[in-house]
Amino acid sequence: MLRRSCDASALKPCLTLCIALVWCGALVAQAQPSRAVPATRNPQGGPVAAALSAEPSPEVATFTFFNRPIVVLRARVLGRRPIERAAGAQRILDDLVEQGITGPVGSQPLDGGVLITVGSRGVFGLTSPDIDELSGETLDGVTAQTVANLQQALNEAAEAHAPVALLGSVALAAGVLVLAGLVLWGLARAHRVVAAKLVALAEQKVTKAGIAPLDALRASRVLDFERYVVGGTVLGIDLVVIYWTVAFVLRRFPYTRPWGESMRGFLVTTLENLGLGIVNGLPGLFTVLVILAVTRFAARLVKLWFDSVERGRVKPVWIYPDTAQPTRRLVTTLLWLFAIVVAYPYMPGSQTEAFKGVTVFIGLMVTFGSSGLVNQIISGFMITYSRAMRIGDFVRIGDVEGTVTHLGVLSTKIKTLRQEEVTVPNAVVVSQTTTDYSRPGDQEGVFTPTSVTIGYDAPWRQVHALLLLAAERTPGLRREPKPVVLQMALQDFYVKYTLFVCLERQESRPFTLHTLHAHIQDLFNEYGVQIMSPNYRGDPAKPKIVAKKDWFAAPAFPD
Repeated sequence: MLRRSCDASALKPCLTLCIALVWCGALVAQAQPSRAVPATRNPQGGPVAAALSAEPSPEVATFTFFNRPIVVLRARVLGRRPIERAAGAQRILDDLVEQGITGPVGSQPLDGGVLITVGSRGVFGLTSPDIDELSGETLDGVTAQTVANLQQALNEAAEAHAPVALLGSVALAAGVLVLAGLVLWGLARAHRVVAAKLVALAEQKVTKAGIAPLDALRASRVLDFERYVVGGTVLGIDLVVIYWTVAFVLRRFPYTRPWGESMRGFLVTTLENLGLGIVNGLPGLFTVLVILAVTRFAARLVKLWFDSVERGRVKPVWIYPDTAQPTRRLVTTLLWLFAIVVAYPYMPGSQTEAFKGVTVFIGLMVTFGSSGLVNQIISGFMITYSRAMRIGDFVRIGDVEGTVTHLGVLSTKIKTLRQEEVTVPNAVVVSQTTTDYSRPGDQEGVFTPTSVTIGYDAPWRQVHALLLLAAERTPGLRREPKPVVLQMALQDFYVKYTLFVCLERQESRPFTLHTLHAHIQDLFNEYGVQIMSPNYRGDPAKPKIVAKKDWFAAPAFPD
């Protein structure tokens, strides 16, 4: 396990582990068990040359000698299972190696199979049931491969019993380990130096170009990303060096040589498959790029046309200017989704099991998490295409009142009169009553009411005139349609008068109504008309009004 930046102390475990591998390989090679078992011979003293009685076995055993696979046994021969045949051959070969007999390896044909021999001694037999004919194997081909594998394993067993050769391998492996340690140490120092120089160069270039101040640049994650890139590159080189070193050391010793060869073969095969995959994926990748380019061009045309609709240059009968922008987003999204579906089969790796597994996982996530999401999206479509509200409208949704600043796919944002931004989910907007105060309704205007209660002893025509005069003096009210006064109720002790006015700007409603109410109080006081709200208990000795001389009593002063 490697850290991102290695130093000399971090190399000690790696060197210790690799040196242990070196000596273990040497010791294991010399510590192979040897068991001398008499070979089966015929009455004349020669190797078995009788016909082999074989039948297919449900068990399969791979005969391995000196850590190298020799052949796969699949048959019962003379009543012996494949695993028993492999164990018997192992004992015979151990005995031969102890006697110094490591070749030549040959084969003798028998009735129904082949006998594999070492020197003049039979080791094991191969029969027709041992051959996997479905995979294209033949008895002659398997025999030749078995002879080659066994000869290589015997040569390595003989090499493991040669101390001089083992000492040479140990010395070479130790030298390679020291060299690898020096390379890793040099990479660690180079990592620190290169990272520092690149960061300093980036700071100098950015500050010199005036893109951002030095403090802001250091506070951002840009420089950290640069360090991560350098560290990742060095880490990759470290892994390659360690991988190559371990494979080289393992190949120096006979017993561990198959492991080293498999590591080298794995790396070569992986690189080969990667290169072939890239080459084979180029036509599909080119097709994907063409599909994406065509889709991008089509999306630009769609944007151009819908922008013209939104500006009123194009007036189709099936779409309104205020719904052009969300419709453009919807059409563009569908266009890109269609492009992804068409390009999917041409993507490199799309037919692999990993790619399919990721696709299924994403599909399950969307399926389980889309119930609420789809509800919000459908509600957003209802709001948009029912034209219930538009951006800039002053609305009331439940207890929230303010100006619509955003109509999204999932939510609607409203800026209240207190400058608060409230986010309302689209499903909540659809489920509640929405009042839009900004729709002119064919220039009829939206009336805002305000009410007062006046006693029956005040002439109603005078009250009407006073309310209309207060509306006339109030700025921010529309002159058309004209303000209207209606007697909404005849209560027990007073009459309820309601003044309906149209505001020029709904978002300034509190300030406009404040001014209107102030003018109403001033006019009613000026003309001696008593306002009966909120409650009426009896006629006072004199009207409850404020004399004009007291309108600006301290600390008030005239506007």
